[in-house]
Amino acid sequence: MDVLTSVTIPQAATARPSKTFKRLQAELRGLVGKAIDDYGMIQDGDRIMVCLSGGKDSYTMLDLLLSLQRSAPVRFELIAVNLDQKQPGFPAEVLPNYLTALGVPFDIVTQDTYSIVKRVIPEGKTMCSLCSRLRRGALYTHASRLGVTKIALGHHRDDIIETLMLNLFHSGRLKAMPPKLLSDDGRHIVIRPLAYVPERMIIRYARARKFPIIPCTLCGSQANLQRVVVGRLLEEWERDHPGRIESLFSAITQVSASQLADPKLFDFRGLEEKRARADHENRGLPLADTELEPRDMAWGFAPAAAVVAKDDWSEEADASELEGPVDPVDLE
Repeated sequence: MDVLTSVTIPQAATARPSKTFKRLQAELRGLVGKAIDDYGMIQDGDRIMVCLSGGKDSYTMLDLLLSLQRSAPVRFELIAVNLDQKQPGFPAEVLPNYLTALGVPFDIVTQDTYSIVKRVIPEGKTMCSLCSRLRRGALYTHASRLGVTKIALGHHRDDIIETLMLNLFHSGRLKAMPPKLLSDDGRHIVIRPLAYVPERMIIRYARARKFPIIPCTLCGSQANLQRVVVGRLLEEWERDHPGRIESLFSAITQVSASQLADPKLFDFRGLEEKRARADHENRGLPLADTELEPRDMAWGFAPAAAVVAKDDWSEEADASELEGPVDPVDLE
């Protein structure tokens, strides 16, 4: 869990950075820059809403985007936005003081989602799904008011892999979190500039920068979340087999649809037609339509509902994705 510290100006801004820190920062800039380039996250003239929670990930994301902004080949604006969910003991002055000292434009959105979550979710049950839906709705609404072109979230590589494993284990779906997505209503583009960054690098960077971390007292106390369990599993795998997380991430960037089993993703029924065309092309013969094997024959080897896909992972999928419709929960 993140530990709250006093508000300070980032160390690199007030002291000569060490060679080790410079190497770390350069590596992080390289990973973030590559992700931005690979997925076309930022275009000239973009106005980006950087969602700042007060945790190490969002601080690091803002810091690196500010650094890249100074040398980027395109012009873009950044505005930091924090959602004050009225959690008890939340230090409301920390982020305004920090952002003012940096000279970063910011907005603080106040919405008492904490009380709603505590009222609706029974004691001992997971709060993440409802909390994230309320947070998502508030941030999307504010993004529309600001007229921003992108919403930047601080999810890193390990978050993406954890979500992949949660969906595999609990939902039977090969699905993670994309580095860039369009909201269901088509109004917002969400980007994840830290998509290539391992969490361990963020921990080192945040420690070196001495960010004023704000702990989440709502969900941070739920130690038995399945995401925490999966995180521990991945840590064990990485410890016993270094490079496994990197290999998992590499797998979702190099998908071979023909080697999986989703008929919506790959046209398995059309392979006979492809074979016939290839055979005629190899022999230099024209292909008549009557020579193609029919593709619309329903053989009925198994009932249509023999394989039923489960819903997407729910306990925390919404806590790590700004996707899908927002539940019509009363925010008053």
